[in-house]
Amino acid sequence: MKPELFQLFSLSGSSYFVLLLLGFFFATAAGTAWARRVGQDPDVIVDLGLVSLLMGIVGGKLLHVIADGFFWDYVNLCLDPSKVDWKIERGACLARQDGSVWDAAKNVCHPGQTDCFAWIKFWNAGYAYYGGLITSGLTAWYLLKHDRFPFWKAADMAGFAIPIGLGFGRMGCLLGGCCFGSPSDSALAMSFPPGSSASETQWKLGLINSPRLWSLPVHPSQIYESAGSLAVAAICLFYVHGRKKYDGQVFVSFLVLYAIVRFIVEMFRADDRGGALGLTTSQLIGVGLIAFALVLHRRLSPRGALPSKAQPA
Repeated sequence: MKPELFQLFSLSGSSYFVLLLLGFFFATAAGTAWARRVGQDPDVIVDLGLVSLLMGIVGGKLLHVIADGFFWDYVNLCLDPSKVDWKIERGACLARQDGSVWDAAKNVCHPGQTDCFAWIKFWNAGYAYYGGLITSGLTAWYLLKHDRFPFWKAADMAGFAIPIGLGFGRMGCLLGGCCFGSPSDSALAMSFPPGSSASETQWKLGLINSPRLWSLPVHPSQIYESAGSLAVAAICLFYVHGRKKYDGQVFVSFLVLYAIVRFIVEMFRADDRGGALGLTTSQLIGVGLIAFALVLHRRLSPRGALPSKAQPA
């Protein structure tokens, strides 16, 4: 629940980013072990993982900026900070070191200086997973084609490796305090500390009197999604992978299963995520990905069917 997970001498690390890197490590380790088992070059998987991580960060940031409702804040933060309204307390506003200005008439804080690169600061929170999936997927297609690596076999590896990484990434969200849930009185509910995103959001909504208070108990939506992602990884690896009828089936299964998990978890979240038609951005994209997965299944199944006596890779 702290933005910093560790500190060594004068160096500190973002909890989200540290867990993201741990997820990348375990997902890549699983991928290289798979490559060795099926007689493919594991170095290609390492390269694929590194490139996918970088492009995933870029894509995740871009979709966050475009679809999560912060686009004009980032634009105005670069061009005219006086148009950016931060709902924070007066004392916290004046205590900032950037010359922030308190607007008593609107009861908001305006940042005191421009920052045209705020949107791309990867060490800060603010990512949309599906944006990273799309950009890294397109990059993977190009890289694997260049290396002459069987694309759909690699996609099947990604079908269980990606949700492993997601399982760790969402625990980073928990420690960082983002992606929090809606208020709840269930036995699983948890409160976030003063100054957390949950406290600030509940203060803006008038649910608590100050962002310096502990938040009301909320659904631990980060834990829900972490557990769901690891369950998807287990199903894809231990059940679907050994019974697949064609290359690409594990990836198709991952798209559908994760979209279902994410659709359900979104019902318990309370942070700003954008959306339309009564659905969040991730729910809308998830519906589209399920449709895309069904199209892939129809196209790949007849063409990629494995011989009945062949050992699936």
